[in-house]
Amino acid sequence: MYPALAVLQTVADRVEQTLWVGGQGGMEAALVARTGVPFAEISAAGVHGVGLAALPGNLIKLGRGYSQARRILRDFQPHVLFFTGGYVAVPMALAGAGVRKLLYVPDIEPGLALKALAKFANIIALTDESSTRYFSKKKQVVVTGYPLRGELQKVPREQALQTFKFTAERPVLLVIGGSKGAHSINQAVFDNLPTLLHKTQVLHLTGQQDWEEANSIRLALEVHLGARYQPYPYLHEEMSAAFSCANLVLSRAGASTLGELPFYGLPAILVPYPYAWRYQKVNANHLTQSGAALTVENNELSDRLGALVDELLSDPQRLTDMGKKMGVMAAPDAARKIADLLVLLAEEQGKERRA
Repeated sequence: MYPALAVLQTVADRVEQTLWVGGQGGMEAALVARTGVPFAEISAAGVHGVGLAALPGNLIKLGRGYSQARRILRDFQPHVLFFTGGYVAVPMALAGAGVRKLLYVPDIEPGLALKALAKFANIIALTDESSTRYFSKKKQVVVTGYPLRGELQKVPREQALQTFKFTAERPVLLVIGGSKGAHSINQAVFDNLPTLLHKTQVLHLTGQQDWEEANSIRLALEVHLGARYQPYPYLHEEMSAAFSCANLVLSRAGASTLGELPFYGLPAILVPYPYAWRYQKVNANHLTQSGAALTVENNELSDRLGALVDELLSDPQRLTDMGKKMGVMAAPDAARKIADLLVLLAEEQGKERRA
């Protein structure tokens, strides 16, 4: 949902009204509330890959979501619909016949919901050119890049280091597990922490689940090593400083890596999440084949992490080259480009209604 929020920030002063439609019981409502944008929710559920026992109930939810979507569209009368994925978008797309639609595809390879939504879209916006092969040549496709949240900015490195009480004498390894953390990545860091801290300073975003363990480990370290290890459950305003002080990133390979890492020109060790659709594997392969990252399998990470970090940090020229190759893929104007497409479609819809 962060790409949608980034576009929303950019387009807000160019449209009269905006309504965010999300799934019932999700985390979206709280995040959207912080923006001040009205929020409506509908029922939605997947039908592909679910068990036979769950399928009837999910179909009923989709039917209910379609009815709810029709009521929302009738009352709000939008000029354009903007989709970034998720099964909640399918009822809206079905109910929104006659309304222009823009689909943004965050990952290199679209999932099933995005492929379904593509059939309804007037324009498809892509993070990367390589995604064009997944869509019909009859569709209007525009490569925009990944839209970044406006609060992500480049911070002078000295200032960024001070934010976390780090020094300039040792490189910084930034570990990101996603908004909920990544347990296997966290455990690999814990297993290798003494080795890592002899070479680096580690800024570790653990997620809430492993935060207490990380903090206990930090408190048990010798004082000089404890100063080099800064774990946090999550960062908000300080994320700009986190990226700006890092020399190397260890992370999953969600869609955000295609936007955030290029923006900061950060080389990375990527560990695709192994228990879901292969989109993270495809993202990681894309960045690795570009020479900007290395990919490590989830079950190999603990055994390889210490040696791999040491290998990269011991070769500054290689690290610099990886960072440059990552930076080439940056698209700082992506949110504006998508906002321009939304305004274009809305204007076309308005002209059609007035005709």
